[in-house]
Amino acid sequence: MNRTVFLLLLFILGSSFPVAAQEIDAKKEYARCMELAKSKPQKGFDAAIAWIGLGGGDAAKHCLAVSLLELKQYKEAATRLETLAQEIRAPKAFRASLFGQAGQAWLMADNPSHAMEILTAAIKLDPKNLNFYIDRAQIAAAQKNYKSALKDLDIVLEEEPGYVDALVFRASAKRQLNQRDSAAVDIGHALAKNEDHLEGLLERGMLRRLLNDISGARSDWLKIINLAPDSETARFAREKIQNMDGAKNR
Repeated sequence: MNRTVFLLLLFILGSSFPVAAQEIDAKKEYARCMELAKSKPQKGFDAAIAWIGLGGGDAAKHCLAVSLLELKQYKEAATRLETLAQEIRAPKAFRASLFGQAGQAWLMADNPSHAMEILTAAIKLDPKNLNFYIDRAQIAAAQKNYKSALKDLDIVLEEEPGYVDALVFRASAKRQLNQRDSAAVDIGHALAKNEDHLEGLLERGMLRRLLNDISGARSDWLKIINLAPDSETARFAREKIQNMDGAKNR
């Protein structure tokens, strides 16, 4: 669960009731329910349903949606998160966080176009939250709309030039658009800040491979495997090495 969302909803609970035992109980119940939602989602779901019946309100609805998300009921979770974001009486930044969660859920529900719409709504509410731009850029890139992804990443890096993940992601988008020199600059800046960034090494290896720097590409990909042998990035690195060696031996 997004920690910011959790803390904000605790604040809203605290400001919605007088200082009394029931206020403390509401906060405790929300924390308990959300813990179950993440660790034991079926129990979290059951607890949220019971709490809704007792008047748990928006906090209980949020717990229910998160439980559904953890149960891989992505479409239902996305619908509930979106509805909650639209209906809850809360500060704009908090509503934006809920829209952000809904956007991620819609993406997992295999509805990227609606996920884009929801993340755009989140950005309108909280344009200073850079994570929304990154999420929207990822969806655009998944749809091969790399120019749109670049626009969002440019916004992020204008505000925070040293954002390593955004630099790596922008390098990847530029590579797809054949902007190799500019991509190399971005990936160089990223790895200068974090030389062990797995996705950064993967991306630099791909750029080096395009430039026929076989030994450089292999070095980057082998470093990933040594740093995190069981990671998904290492799996991609092994595939890249196998493909490169296969092409060389043809």
